Amino acid sequence: MPTLRSAPRLTHRGALSILDAAVNAAETLGIPQCIAIVDEGTNLIAFARMDGSRVLSIESATRKAMTAASTGLPTGSLPEEKALPLAEATSGRMTNLPGGLPLIVDGIIVGAIGVGSGTGDQDVEIAKAGVAAFEKLLAEEDEQ
Repeated sequence: MPTLRSAPRLTHRGALSILDAAVNAAETLGIPQCIAIVDEGTNLIAFARMDGSRVLSIESATRKAMTAASTGLPTGSLPEEKALPLAEATSGRMTNLPGGLPLIVDGIIVGAIGVGSGTGDQDVEIAKAGVAAFEKLLAEEDEQ
């Protein structure tokens, strides 16, 4: 039995491409956002606080990305009765606010995007633009 396992890892350049797509989506919608990209270990790789976004959304966007990377699930999908215990058990590091989406390759979580400063629906829409850019990059790499 091997001691190590190989797994895909999100690169800094990949994270910047995801971030750029999300910023472009936010600009198109006219919604200034805080956008965080984390790796599979919830370490911040890329971040933008757009002019006009809410300062407190720096934390919520990052927490959304961390939660999505930790669980492999979109944030905002937990039952209400589990949201507060989740936040309390993790000293506020995990959240159930909508706007966090995992980045998954072949069933392996490689990171996540978290978006905050708009409504929950706006945050999710912009996060989806980042995920779509990620999936497009992967498809282009597969073609090469």
